[in-house]
Amino acid sequence: MSAISMPSYDAITRKVENDLLGGAGLILDDVERTLASAMGPGIDDADVYFQHIINESWTLEDGRVKDASQSIEQGVGVRAISGEKTGFAYADELMLPALKEASVAARAIARSGNQGRVQAWKRSTSSPLYVTDNPLKGMDDNAKIAMLERVDKAVREMDSRVSEVVVSMSGVHELMLVAAADGTLASDIRPLVRMNVSVIVSNDGRREQGYSGCGGRYGFEQFADGERAIALGRDAVDQALINLDASPAPAG
Repeated sequence: MSAISMPSYDAITRKVENDLLGGAGLILDDVERTLASAMGPGIDDADVYFQHIINESWTLEDGRVKDASQSIEQGVGVRAISGEKTGFAYADELMLPALKEASVAARAIARSGNQGRVQAWKRSTSSPLYVTDNPLKGMDDNAKIAMLERVDKAVREMDSRVSEVVVSMSGVHELMLVAAADGTLASDIRPLVRMNVSVIVSNDGRREQGYSGCGGRYGFEQFADGERAIALGRDAVDQALINLDASPAPAG
């Protein structure tokens, strides 16, 4: 596995603000205005949470792609606090009208009191934990299919008793940003990928299954050479063969 270089937190902040807000046609001034709207009469505190998630999965079964899917989930939530009461509203669209409606709905928990204030932004300085690149783009679709096929072929050649092989990989790319009336402005990028290999071995009418998988917060390119996935397949085959040769435990 190649070394993973960690980005600076400033790089993460800029990328999230550009991709998450900029991709929706928003700027930080829009977020500030949303918070100012939420901090209406009687509101003690407020915050806004943005999230954008892309999920992707591939499954190869019997040497053929059985399933390939990609989905996008996104939204924004606005929370307003008045004493012991909390109002929360959300929208599935990252756009200014949705922000405004959510802030008005959240603020509706209180109708009297003093006007709140939004402090100047204080960007978080936490140490970054993950890479900033989209993990799903580390390999193109043809390369992903070719890698799955290569793993399927290698696993089937490990033992003549291997009768079925399922190889799957999945990934998530998540962007989040939270802004609060106290000036808090924090963002994060959360990549996550996983590879699984499942096998069935058969002999004299008996069938046993083996499974192995691994994953982490890096990109699909970490599996590009197929070696890690083939190692998973070897573990799965060994597990299945042990089960195949095992004898029932004596009773009593």
